[in-house]
Amino acid sequence: MSPSVNILKRRQAIPVIFTRGTHYEVGFDVRRQAIPVIFTRGTHYEVGFDVGRTFGALIREFLTLSEPLNSTYLPMYNTSEGRQVYNETLESVRTSFPQYIRELEGTADGAQVEFHKLFLLHMDDITPKAVAGRNSVDQPIGCTSICVNQPGQEFIGHNEDTLPEVLNFFYLVSAHIICDEPQGKYGVKEERFTSLCYAGHLPGYTMGYNHHGLIFTINTLSADTLYSGKTPRHFITRALLSADNYSQALNVIKDTGVGAADGCSINMTFLRQEGSRVFHNIEMGPAKNNESQIDIKSASPGEYLTHCNKYIRLKVPEVSSGLILDSSIERMVVLKKMGEPKSRGDIINMLGDESAKTHPVFRNRRDDAIKTIAVGIFDCIARTWTLYSDNPKHNEPLFVLPLVLRD
Repeated sequence: MSPSVNILKRRQAIPVIFTRGTHYEVGFDVRRQAIPVIFTRGTHYEVGFDVGRTFGALIREFLTLSEPLNSTYLPMYNTSEGRQVYNETLESVRTSFPQYIRELEGTADGAQVEFHKLFLLHMDDITPKAVAGRNSVDQPIGCTSICVNQPGQEFIGHNEDTLPEVLNFFYLVSAHIICDEPQGKYGVKEERFTSLCYAGHLPGYTMGYNHHGLIFTINTLSADTLYSGKTPRHFITRALLSADNYSQALNVIKDTGVGAADGCSINMTFLRQEGSRVFHNIEMGPAKNNESQIDIKSASPGEYLTHCNKYIRLKVPEVSSGLILDSSIERMVVLKKMGEPKSRGDIINMLGDESAKTHPVFRNRRDDAIKTIAVGIFDCIARTWTLYSDNPKHNEPLFVLPLVLRD
């Protein structure tokens, strides 16, 4: 039974929207120059409820539009094999991270949607791979991340790329979660973070930061074998928002005792680390011996990192056929030709590049199977997060947020 929330009680939540355009613009299938934001505070359930209540219309419409959910996840959920995979995975996550299950229950209740639909979205391709050995979508899904570490130029830049139906169905969640008792396997009592979220999804699996100074972006990776009863990457990256230092971040990613059900790469730094700036790219693979597989590459001063959606170092078998790999290879070729990035301007030029014939870095052509829905640039010196809703080469940012850290 989900906790109840009294909507007549003063809510600790304020919704805001950053938008640009004419006095009157229509068309939900075209790129909106708008990113809604909610500032919220409370328990995990209360924060989830306020997110669901505020963005309920977006969440409900997204659930009707989601092709993987309606054509694959739900039909498989209604089979005995699919239900077993669902139940095993839900029970595993509930054991490790009961607070994030309550948060997602709050979102479902606030939006007045069924919880299992939201949880299936967080399982992603685990169900079809575990049940039928296939992907739900054969599209060039994925993102592009760039880290620059030069004197006076310390940035993480990120293109958030996804299926066209997600265009205009995302928002920012800026949350302060306070609990009376330690929560989950890491005993967390307080979280404060801001994260870009797809409609109905928990924060964490895109780009964001927390009040300890952790900044990170995510690139989806497509391992060929995914596991039931392990921790979906969406919950590992949600837990990452609670990490207060690099060692704790690695513990979260390793998820010792359970391990990841699927894979992704994390591009990250801590603003308050000792010594010189260091960026890390961590490739995470599905669990082996009840612990996520990981490989770490770091960029010290004078170095840089780029990553798309293909394993570069970790020896994990990937999907045997998939446009995600073709797309990653083509984007990395383009980025390599553009040379070493050394400034914000270089990041903008690279993330905004549309020169590739089939799979450009910035994706916005009418027939593109994948769209770049947002671009973010974290400035580690100025401590700002600049967000674009369109190509940064040709458009001003929609807004710039300060990175607010714990005193």
